[in-house]
Amino acid sequence: MPNTRSARKRVRIAERNRLRNKMYKTRIKTAIRRLEDALSGGDDDAIRAALRRALSAIDRAAVRGAIHRNTAARKKSRLMQRLKKLGRAS
Repeated sequence: MPNTRSARKRVRIAERNRLRNKMYKTRIKTAIRRLEDALSGGDDDAIRAALRRALSAIDRAAVRGAIHRNTAARKKSRLMQRLKKLGRAS
């Protein structure tokens, strides 16, 4: 248990930041899952829209510091590789 006022405040701030980071990471996972669903569906417009949302979510999380920028680059690269493998890259 924190003993000082500043330590108690740090606990509150850490919890707030943890929840915020969790929100961004969840958005990334959801966007990627929706992109995979669109890929299995085969509709090019849906794929393009889902890809744009996924890349945006990844970039936003990296800018906010929820994930490292290299992690964001790796996730985006792997998504693009998957699209290219299926011949869906635009």
